[in-house]
Amino acid sequence: MKIRILASALAAGLGIYGLIGLLHAAEEAPRGTMPEIKVDATPLPRAQAPLVTSYADALEEIRHSVVSVYSTKIVRMRGRGLPFDDPFFRRFFGPGPEQEERIQSGLGSGVIVSENGYILTNNHVIAESDEIRVALPDGKEFEAEIVGADPRTDVAVLKIDAEDLPSATLADSDQLRVGDLVFAVGNPLGVGQTTTMGIVSATGRSNLQLLRDGYENFIQTDASINPGNSGGALVDAMGRVVGINTAIISTSRGNIGIGFAIPINLAANIMRSLIETGSVARGFLGVSLQDLDADLAQEFGVEDGKGVLVVDVQEDSPAARAGLERGDVIVSVDGRPIADASELRLVISQKSPGTKVTIGYVRDGDEESVEVVLGRLEEDTNFAGSASNELVDGVRIAPIDRELREQFDLAEEARGVVVIEVDPRSRFASVLPVGTVIEQINRKLVTDVHSAREAIGRGRNILLLNIRGIYRYVAITLN
Repeated sequence: MKIRILASALAAGLGIYGLIGLLHAAEEAPRGTMPEIKVDATPLPRAQAPLVTSYADALEEIRHSVVSVYSTKIVRMRGRGLPFDDPFFRRFFGPGPEQEERIQSGLGSGVIVSENGYILTNNHVIAESDEIRVALPDGKEFEAEIVGADPRTDVAVLKIDAEDLPSATLADSDQLRVGDLVFAVGNPLGVGQTTTMGIVSATGRSNLQLLRDGYENFIQTDASINPGNSGGALVDAMGRVVGINTAIISTSRGNIGIGFAIPINLAANIMRSLIETGSVARGFLGVSLQDLDADLAQEFGVEDGKGVLVVDVQEDSPAARAGLERGDVIVSVDGRPIADASELRLVISQKSPGTKVTIGYVRDGDEESVEVVLGRLEEDTNFAGSASNELVDGVRIAPIDRELREQFDLAEEARGVVVIEVDPRSRFASVLPVGTVIEQINRKLVTDVHSAREAIGRGRNILLLNIRGIYRYVAITLN
């Protein structure tokens, strides 16, 4: 699958101790046992050194560990706007166009991280694929299975049935500094394995909106990254993996020197969770946040202007139980300074539910601290625990207002929420097309996003829909 390209322009790293922890298997792993991963956290030698004329020896190992990932997907084309294959609608609108099938192919890269066949790549490289093949640099090909994927960080883990593979060595990406030399290794545009060179242009890039509702904490680099590099390795001058290449910003569909990689500490943390449990469990604090500006910092007694203002505390949340209040300014987590809301969200999301953390905060000009036992962040909620506007996978809703009523030509008597956006890859795309009004969920009236989210749940759900004045009940099942 091609790398994401956006014309417009988040979780702290795992840390050295977390990386070393990857070497130890979990005592009880519901899904799998973490394989042995090679880690070298030795700092780069940044002192003045003799002239280097080649990095061939340093890159020799990683060149054998970066693979090409080929994905295929069968796409079934159908009529748009209404589920024409439903007999109910055929009574009024007649038969729709016949379904057609075509095969979509995608290209990406991956990094072998264990000798027994675990491979790190991007979620968007393998998402919705019906078949995945992995090609090693020596020409051998394997079918791959998806161990797990996390769209919110764009990390995915594959497994191939092979042993004694050349696995990459991981570095500690927290030690990266702007100006460090890096190399991007992958299969851009399908030309074959390619290595390009650049520097670390920035670290901790967030709020780029490259990932929908995601956690962004990217390494930015000017090493040339192009479609097909997705999932490949960003490597330091010692040949160690410091990141997984994932995206570029470009106005020309090609590299213009603004590329992004997921820090390997973050990717390795997600990988461990996916291998051991098949999912990613994120910590939950239960607060709504606002970044400080100079005036707010002065008003709330924060001298250096760094921290996050708590504007609301969810009832019965971990934050509420610990005594955090509206108007507190969170300045640290476990002694780590917090600069803004994005960083706090990253740090908390990388903690496991049940973890006890120490929150440093400023209240009425005095700095205090409190221990908080984190809850579990449900993936259908945002950081504060209130409902997002995604009702089900890929289907976004909004309460009906005058603008939406005019946009979708809704009748004055229409009440409920309206579907405003549908990902065409969503399995609910044909059932809940854009413009659909949802009036009831499980026989409960819904008037806004919150009530809709409250009414729907795991398992079988019954929805009352109003599509262009025609009512019908539909059943959908949520896993």
